[in-house]
Formats: sequence, structure tokens, C-alpha cells
Amino acid sequence: MSDAIISLQDIQKSYFMGNQAIPVLKGISLDIMPNEYVALMGPSGSGKSTLMNILGCLDSPTGGKYILNSKDVSKMPDDDLAEVRNTEIGFVFQQFNLLPRLTAAENVALPLIYAGVSKKERTERAMEALKKVGLEERSHHKSNELSGGQIQRVAIARALVNNPSLLLADEPTGNLDSKNFSRSNGNIRQDPAGRKHGCARNARRRHCPLRPPNRSLTRWIDRNRYDERTFDDHTLVS
Repeated sequence: MSDAIISLQDIQKSYFMGNQAIPVLKGISLDIMPNEYVALMGPSGSGKSTLMNILGCLDSPTGGKYILNSKDVSKMPDDDLAEVRNTEIGFVFQQFNLLPRLTAAENVALPLIYAGVSKKERTERAMEALKKVGLEERSHHKSNELSGGQIQRVAIARALVNNPSLLLADEPTGNLDSKNFSRSNGNIRQDPAGRKHGCARNARRRHCPLRPPNRSLTRWIDRNRYDERTFDDHTLVS
């Protein structure tokens, strides 16, 4: 689809042990549209993490084509992929990956340094992102001074600060109570800069009481196929 934020065409991925190829993805094709909220689900070993790494330009497919926001990133060199990651993609990692020597505000501002944003604007945008997740009063605290849920919200703020076209999240709200889950889930779903973007989540078991403005889809990944369905219930279970 020409309007898709993400278009995967026959994506294949194999890892090699000596001369032996171990196939992980065997021809995945799917489209994710602007403002679509998608959960990638499947049993252990089905290729969810491998697919998420390819979607995030952290790894490249061994076959097929990946179009991200009208750019073919399938065969891009590493330097170009780094630029795409910085300008197009926000990440919420399962382990959060905050730098312990930096404050919450400094962690949130980190992607803006690589984007060449001035210090004054970095500070303003980092504080605005922290305000959206309810942590503006903890902006000068380091990660060892924050709870697990607060660290998770800092990671969400960092993913949103650069106004990405695509947000990728691996179990992004698992440590949050219901109030902060609702606030953070709303921030993930809303368009942070008035732009339309795609959102993909790697989920195993996820309570999902909120509804996005348009389609909410489960993509069930099983190496060489996916099943697409709209979910109406409150629980997604793999």
C-alpha cells in the first residue's frame, strides 16, 4: 500500500552457524498504516523479536523489501540506518536502557543530541515529554532514584521526544499501575507532534483497556505468515 508507514514485502531472515542457514522469518508481508496501533504476538521462538529488530532498523533482512515512510531501508548501509533510527523511530526497550549517570531529563534529551538540536530546545522538549508522562518533578533524578514504573515512563518519554514516524515498544507498560498505564498508553497512542505515525508493540500478555482512534490490530507472527484481526476484548493473550 502506497500510504503505509511500514510495508514489508516477503521479508526473510536467516542466521548462519558455519555453513548452515537457520531460517527465522520465511516471507513475512504486511502493511502498517498511519495512526495504526498494532500488537505483534506469537509463541516463543516465532520470530517476534527478530521482526521487531528489522522494523527498528537494528537488523537487516536477508531477503525481501522493507519500505519505511516511503524509504527502502532493506539494503541501507549502517550510517544511513543510524540516521533513520534517529529521525524516524522511537524505541521503548524492555530493559529501558537508561544511562545511570544521566538524570531523567538528560536521558530523555539524548536522542536530540544526535539530531543536532540546540541545548535550550533539548531541555524544553525533554521537560515537555516528561510532563506528558507525569514526571516533570523528577526530571533531575537519576535512574537509581526512580521506581521501576518511573524508569519505564522516562523510557516512554525518551521514545516520544523526537516526534518519530514510528514507535516500537517491547512490553512498554508492564510495570505501571492502572492510572499511569492509562496516561502512558494514551501518550503512546496519540500523535505527539500533530503527525500521523505507526505504532507496533511486541506483546505476550497485555491488558489493553483503551481504544485508539482507528483500527487496533493483532498481528500473530509465526515465522512464515501472520494472521490479522481486530480485537474487541480487553485482553490479548498469546
